[in-house]
Amino acid sequence: MTKTMHEMLKIACDRDASDLHITTNIPPRIRVHGRLISLDHPPLTAVETKNLIYSLLTDKQKKTFEEKLELDFSFGIKDVGRFRANVFMQRGAVAGAFRRFLSQMWSFPKLGVPPRVGQLCYLPRGLVLVTGPTGCGKSTTLACMIEHINSERGVHIVTIEDPIEYFFTPGKSMINQRELGSDTLSYPNALRSVLREDPDVVFVGEMRDLPTVEATLHVAETGH
Repeated sequence: MTKTMHEMLKIACDRDASDLHITTNIPPRIRVHGRLISLDHPPLTAVETKNLIYSLLTDKQKKTFEEKLELDFSFGIKDVGRFRANVFMQRGAVAGAFRRFLSQMWSFPKLGVPPRVGQLCYLPRGLVLVTGPTGCGKSTTLACMIEHINSERGVHIVTIEDPIEYFFTPGKSMINQRELGSDTLSYPNALRSVLREDPDVVFVGEMRDLPTVEATLHVAETGH
């Protein structure tokens, strides 16, 4: 019997997996400490992978996916966790990769982040780049930096993300989180607009193309 997506994601969390992979002709697999492991589950058919993944999508997301054949989004499941998903087509069938987010915000010492990173959170202006390979902790490090600013400084933070990965509760700071597709049409559009939103800190989730890089540099040059 095919498990539900909620059941498989719960198993992934219980086994401290970073990712869950759904594709055809093999059982679902989870990544634990860098190694892919098959779940105790029959191989999935194309119909099953579509039904499983579509169970997580809104009607709008289904339409977008069917038009573009790939989709990025994030979602949460009560008492399980929060996840980022990439849904795509392979050999004519629906497949997906699901990344688990930490259930709570870690401190810099617990993450093993050098003190110098914490000092970056107090820069009044400039550009900070966080780079590295997949799964190295970029999103977690950035989330901790934003939360540190939120708890220590009375500033206006604007995030531009695709999708929103961590939700922040305003502390000393005011935080506005904008997601591509639902809150803005593109990174360049949001970055052009952000200068009129009185920001102190602007977080750009990804710099995928030249227009986004140029717009980000322009924002940094204005002193944000």
